[in-house]
Amino acid sequence: MAKEPHPVPSAIVMSAGTGGTSSDARPLSALSRVRYRTGRGPRELGLYDSYQSGDRSLTRACSSRIEGIGRPRVEPSFQHDVIDRMFQVPDAASVATILWLDAQIGRKAGASTGTNLWGAIRVAREMAAAGREGSIVTLMCDSGRRYLDTYYDAEWVARHIGETAPFLDDLAPLATRVA
Repeated sequence: MAKEPHPVPSAIVMSAGTGGTSSDARPLSALSRVRYRTGRGPRELGLYDSYQSGDRSLTRACSSRIEGIGRPRVEPSFQHDVIDRMFQVPDAASVATILWLDAQIGRKAGASTGTNLWGAIRVAREMAAAGREGSIVTLMCDSGRRYLDTYYDAEWVARHIGETAPFLDDLAPLATRVA
């Protein structure tokens, strides 16, 4: 990011899964001197409650429908100490974000990318409201091609995820429509 206007990220936003990605942030944060990192997990994730309470033994009876991140328990590789803040992202927000992203740039992504992007947008809005500028780093986890019959199928989403319209409405002001 050396050629970017803000080469040192103000935030690294990652979804919470096994914890491997957050653990990998440790050397990155040391190298880039990141001031804060933001972790987030879907609403069904026991990890959020664990992070808030410090109790690594907490579990949930169900997990998120977002592949790769919705774990009902805290994995041993999750490192609480590299996360400065965590917030919850509903599954419907993650799916809405990948649908919005596809409409914007014509590129499909998996729903964990939607979770990452929803979180990055939230952090960007917070920074803008506080009058701060900076870079936000997140990951595009995978192509959405393998999710054509799930996250990109409106009937499947309605049955398994729920209503995405409120989240799409929230993203609408950000539309740039790349030709």
